[in-house]
Amino acid sequence: MKDAGVPVVPGTDEGVSTIEEAIVAAEQIGYPIMLKASAGGGGIGMVRCESEQALSQHFQSIKSRAKAYFGDDVVFLEKFVENARHIEVQVFGDSKGNIVHLFERNCSVQRRNQKVIEESPSPGLSEEVRVRLHEAAVNAAKAVAYENAGTVEFILADNDEFYFLEMNTRLQVEHPVTEEVTGYDLVEWQIEVARGNELPIKEQKLISSSGHAVEYRIYAEHPTTFMPSPGKIAKMESLHLEGVRIDAGYEEVVQSRLFMTR
Repeated sequence: MKDAGVPVVPGTDEGVSTIEEAIVAAEQIGYPIMLKASAGGGGIGMVRCESEQALSQHFQSIKSRAKAYFGDDVVFLEKFVENARHIEVQVFGDSKGNIVHLFERNCSVQRRNQKVIEESPSPGLSEEVRVRLHEAAVNAAKAVAYENAGTVEFILADNDEFYFLEMNTRLQVEHPVTEEVTGYDLVEWQIEVARGNELPIKEQKLISSSGHAVEYRIYAEHPTTFMPSPGKIAKMESLHLEGVRIDAGYEEVVQSRLFMTR
């Protein structure tokens, strides 16, 4: 990403294996820092450290947790960006070298580092910052000759500087937000690319966005601990509201008995 001119968060380029290495790196970066599992995701294996004492306290536990969850105990450090927002850009690439963006989504409302509310277009962005975000995302995809649907994720500081966070090389559950404001079926686009065809629309100037869309995720939590709580669904009432799209993995099936008499 550095070579492609995409801004990245100050931090270690390689994993750190010992607490001594971590302390030296943290002093160079400056506290507060984020200690992260390289193979992590969804907030697992990630902790904010305000001091050398906190770093020493959490270093080994994060490595152990990363090993247990992901089979990989490599960790790295990066600068903690205060008051950051989470902005991601939807990109698409095909095998012919065409790469476009389909605008951005704001995913800043999170719970335990899991996205809960996503919306497009992102509020509170100047057009200048919005354009720079889109350009950086496309440059990131071009740098790896990307094919398929992908999401380039950034953290945006309160001074409007933004930094590359990661790239999700798949279609994400937030993609309906983009579909609603662009009118394009991104699953159809993905299938076309997988078949070796060009993007349905390969010229960026022909892709437009209109309106506003917000996605809310509904998920189960334990009523006393408020932690994610999977289990058997005893009752589910589906919503049917005008102008509201519902994407769900489950639906209520009402079974009825048919009685026949002679």
